[in-house]
Amino acid sequence: MSETNTQAETNGDTDSLEILLIEDNPGDARLIREMLRGTEELAQRVSSDRSAGNTPEITCQSNLQEGVETLESEPIDVVLLDLHLPDSEGLETLETVHAKCEGAPIVVLTGLRDQQVGVKAIQRGAQDFLVKDEVTSELLVRTIHHAIERARQERERKRQREQLEALNRLNRIGHDITHAVITTETRAELEQRVCDRLAESDAYRFAWIGGVNPGSDRVVPRAAAGVEDGYLDSVNITVDEDDETGQGPSGTAIRTGTVQVSNSTKTDSGFEPWREAALERDYHSSAAIPLIHEDLIYGVLNVYSSSPRAFEGAETTILARIGDVIAHAITAIERKDALVTDAVIELEFRIEELAEPLIELSETNSCTIEFEQLIRGDETLLAYGSAQGVDQEVFRETIADTDGFSDVRFLAVRRDEFEFELITPAATSLFETIATHGGRVRSATIDDGEFRFVVELSRGRDTRQMIELINEQRPDVTYLAQRTSERSERDESRSMSVLDDHLTDKQRAALETAYFAGYFDWPRESTGEEIAERLGIAPATFNQHLRTAERKFFDSVLGE
Repeated sequence: MSETNTQAETNGDTDSLEILLIEDNPGDARLIREMLRGTEELAQRVSSDRSAGNTPEITCQSNLQEGVETLESEPIDVVLLDLHLPDSEGLETLETVHAKCEGAPIVVLTGLRDQQVGVKAIQRGAQDFLVKDEVTSELLVRTIHHAIERARQERERKRQREQLEALNRLNRIGHDITHAVITTETRAELEQRVCDRLAESDAYRFAWIGGVNPGSDRVVPRAAAGVEDGYLDSVNITVDEDDETGQGPSGTAIRTGTVQVSNSTKTDSGFEPWREAALERDYHSSAAIPLIHEDLIYGVLNVYSSSPRAFEGAETTILARIGDVIAHAITAIERKDALVTDAVIELEFRIEELAEPLIELSETNSCTIEFEQLIRGDETLLAYGSAQGVDQEVFRETIADTDGFSDVRFLAVRRDEFEFELITPAATSLFETIATHGGRVRSATIDDGEFRFVVELSRGRDTRQMIELINEQRPDVTYLAQRTSERSERDESRSMSVLDDHLTDKQRAALETAYFAGYFDWPRESTGEEIAERLGIAPATFNQHLRTAERKFFDSVLGE
């Protein structure tokens, strides 16, 4: 059945059974109308839910051209067709109508001498034939009912066959993708092979994988295969649920973590921003599969078909399984890379409304203030850093005027630079948010009227999630850049592993504070009592944490 006819039948767009009668003989046409007039039985037989209590609606056309135009413009449930028309003759008439109405049932009307033609018509695709001189109202109703029912059963069988073929095809694709997972070394290679394998199938016209660009809502392509013709360059896809560019399958799949299917690009409202570009490339249905493993969102896999309703039923389940396999494989690749390389992800931000007097000082005095280490105590956040180009007393006075910064203490003083320690409760919640989600503040710098900080993440972490969390915590933070960097020393990676794996939070805080406060320098920059006071603990407790941390650290480093 044509797309409009199928919609009418399944969605109930009309309240009556729609019959198209193509008959050039006015007397025969009037007789057919009279036989169907006033009968509710046919509508009840065909669709009791939709048209019970309604008589059929009959559209009569006297030639083939007008009949075809009606088929193309209106939803029709059944066609009653005379083969002998002014502009067409014989079985060619049937072939023309059959090509236009696709699955809509056709009942051929013949004369007494044309019964053999009626049989041939059934062989050519008609559901039944009626001899005009023998037609009764009861026979006409029964024939139309049976024709519609047989056509419906044929469509259902065809749909089941197509669905079974689609499931078998997807299972084969899933098997091949699983093999690609085993044999690929990099994420880029895996994503490209997935797209290539999907595009190889005759059922799919185009496939691509995209991810959300860090610091924005835009979905950026990473791999693609198939008939694209500039489609990805011509469309803007985001995850912004308040914008129409984020309400399509891709944006919704990433936001909800579920497979999103558009079975009709021509009619689905979610495809409005890209409809023209998609239809130009013969994309009539699509599926968007989120690539998510645990709490890591890697992006979305999009598959397009030239057929409407290409993604239905169990296919969605298989596609979701394929997405899980891909995401799991990407996680494994990223973790493997993290183990064998020293590469980390660095996210750089600018913050506007924290330490504003210090920001102004850096601009007016052309000085640079660097925060090299942040350490979380029981109730405080300690910052250790250095300042260049500014007098100590000016710095102390500026700290006193800065909300959320207090108790500055100078540790080492050189001619043009000094090291300091201060308490920064204003940054505690931001620091905790970053640390809780697997990041750490690598550095923070106030220079030339700007306060910038860098957050370090291990490879494979969800950078977009971290950006969103920081923005939720501090709306005045602006994301600036992302880069991949190598740790300068492999020993640093090993040492960080010792701190992460072997020390408790309190032991690590005691060790780090002692180090950055100059406790291990000679002469000492800080005493144990001063450090204990900063951490809000008793000196004996600090000493216990420090000694335990030292023993664990040296056991891990030297014990081998």
